Amino acid sequence: MLDTLAVENYRSLRRLVVPLRRCTVVTGPNGSGKSSLYRTLRLLADSARNGAVNALAREGGLASTMWAGSGRKGPVSLKLGFAGADFGYAMDLGLPQPGQTAFGLDPEVKSEAVWAGALLRPATLLAERSGPGVRVRDADGGWIRTATALRPFDSMLSELADPKVAPELMQLRERMRSWRFYDHVRTDSTAPARAPQIGTRTMVLGHDGADLAAALQTIAEIGDSTALSESVDEAFPGSCVQISLSDGRFETMLTQPGMLRPLTAAELSDGTLRYLLWLAALLSPRPAELTVLNEPEASLHPDLLPALAGLIARACERSQTVVVTHSAALVDALRDRLGEDLSTLALTKIDGQTSIAGQGLLDEPAWHWPGRN
Repeated sequence: MLDTLAVENYRSLRRLVVPLRRCTVVTGPNGSGKSSLYRTLRLLADSARNGAVNALAREGGLASTMWAGSGRKGPVSLKLGFAGADFGYAMDLGLPQPGQTAFGLDPEVKSEAVWAGALLRPATLLAERSGPGVRVRDADGGWIRTATALRPFDSMLSELADPKVAPELMQLRERMRSWRFYDHVRTDSTAPARAPQIGTRTMVLGHDGADLAAALQTIAEIGDSTALSESVDEAFPGSCVQISLSDGRFETMLTQPGMLRPLTAAELSDGTLRYLLWLAALLSPRPAELTVLNEPEASLHPDLLPALAGLIARACERSQTVVVTHSAALVDALRDRLGEDLSTLALTKIDGQTSIAGQGLLDEPAWHWPGRN
């Protein structure tokens, strides 16, 4: 489980060290930095797939994503990191030396570190990258240098996959690759989730929702079918989900009281379909280590928010969950379900810089960044 998320110089996140719990809700007004915090977690997950540099390039490169307020000193540096009870990881991104490449605005990985435990110290360091070189701990606690020289746009998490030389890197990489992010899944009239699709056992809902019917059928057969039925009934009393099969194609259908026939996915309202997509995502038979939801209340009627909160509370039992939301009603419903197990972080922005309301320097988790050599 992640206990701490840290970021420096990313958009409005000049310097932020965030405590995380089993279920953490992030709130705040528009422009306070909620989306930037969500993207920070996505960038960290992308680093395990060697995609952080490309993801930053799609956002306009470091020039567009760097903190643009006053007080910035030293070289261009965007830092991202996290830590838990077992492992921590941090990376430092910067720009290449002028004149070395035509891709002068592409971010480069300047340094990376993996350590044991919650806090980076010399004694807890397990792997360290500086420029192209990487050194890792051996079985006796000494250091060995890897034979591979990393390219400036590659992460050691994605490139050093040797289970003998760097088992901690491989373990951490696979855990980070299991993180799941759910943003705005399509529910418009031509959304893939509305059409019948060829079905195979689906342990994890796809990002476009096309495999919704197969995912729901998988939950019914090998997942928590009771939770599925109860969650549908809580949202739509007396209703149940059915999956229609025709020539190998699966189609989602909803049976409701008073209706002479079930409604197909193509006939469902945007809000109803979105709730079914949340069912498939959050009741997955293969829970993620970390699940991050960005504005899950979108398109849902306020009457559905207590049912959504119940669904998220179920997910928190099996996966660490971070919810980014504008909805005070959803926060209240989650608090009713989870009580003291819910952690709420309210973001605020002063002079262009995001901070956590009520958090002073003595309140934030301890954190140390690896240095550049």
